[in-house]
Amino acid sequence: MSGSKIDAASKRKSQGSAGARRHEHRDLRRDAAANRDRLLTAAAAAIRREGPGVPLATIAADAGVGAGTLYRRYSSRDALFVALTNRSFQMVLEAARRASDVGGTAIDCLRSFIDQTIEHGADLVLPLHGGPVPLDHDTIALRRKVRTALEKILRQGYDDGTIRSDVTARDVIIFGALLAQPLPNAPDWKSLARRQAAIYFDGLAVGTSK
Repeated sequence: MSGSKIDAASKRKSQGSAGARRHEHRDLRRDAAANRDRLLTAAAAAIRREGPGVPLATIAADAGVGAGTLYRRYSSRDALFVALTNRSFQMVLEAARRASDVGGTAIDCLRSFIDQTIEHGADLVLPLHGGPVPLDHDTIALRRKVRTALEKILRQGYDDGTIRSDVTARDVIIFGALLAQPLPNAPDWKSLARRQAAIYFDGLAVGTSK
């Protein structure tokens, strides 16, 4: 075999090995992301069920992973709570952005936001729910973006005359946080929460007493 043919075969073999390594790396990243999501989902459910003092081993068992997997990703309870809070604000921000795109009036947008909050409340661990107050830059930035997205919706309502001018983004955030947490022994919480939301939105309209 000539030198050029040997070089070409060697290049193809090298490219094939590199492609296999990239594929393996993608698989590892997907596995790591899946483990992270399982851990955070299990942690949110366990905290809601047993409180913030729930053993980390319980969270790992609920997620179907070993305790070592949990500790490799989150070295302490504080680190886990920070990750949960960040994930929660990311979910709330996505809900606010989807709500702003539904069309219709500003009230329609806010209804969409609160409805999503009720639907995904089990996954939310926020400071208003007893989670840690965010101190890291990323989570603080997410919290600010949530407020900005809701203020944009409210400005639309002020301008088109469908929302009272004294309603603030903080009002909406607090209300959403309240409805995201089921009351003890309340049957069919999502239906009850949506009924409270309907009453609340009637009170946001211009012309209602302040």
